[in-house]
Amino acid sequence: MSTQPSYDDLLALPAYSAQPVPVAFEDINGYLNVRHYLGIGSEGLDESLVNLGIPFNWPLLSGLACLSAEHHLTYLHELKTGDAMSVRVRLVGRTERAVHAVVYILDDTNRQLTCVFEEIFLCVRVTERRTEPWPADIAANFDARIAEDAAYAWQPMLSGSLGLR
Repeated sequence: MSTQPSYDDLLALPAYSAQPVPVAFEDINGYLNVRHYLGIGSEGLDESLVNLGIPFNWPLLSGLACLSAEHHLTYLHELKTGDAMSVRVRLVGRTERAVHAVVYILDDTNRQLTCVFEEIFLCVRVTERRTEPWPADIAANFDARIAEDAAYAWQPMLSGSLGLR
């Protein structure tokens, strides 16, 4: 049976969006409201793309954007207001126009994986709102990162509900 990577396994990946759980994101029980997990993970994914040639202002610079096409979320543990959290990203594959990523949200206070989501995101021409191939330099950066991530001793547990086509 497959299991999620351990907290210690995930520490090998760069940390993004490291912050305490803000009071403004609290639910009535004092925990991170479920609606914020995707937003926090998406911010971390966006940060991870900067090193691959996709800055936050990429749509303005290139006319291209990364748009999410699919998500699959799994909640494993709750984050309490004030807990330290971080996001880790592993790229697992790509096609000419799409990338498959796994995003991990860690509870750094209690040293555990709290949420994992898979995402398929696309390269889209902003004006036409149509997919197009990744620019060659970014495609090469994705390929290098995918190869680097594949070298870890652990494998991501994939939902089976998402895939590249």
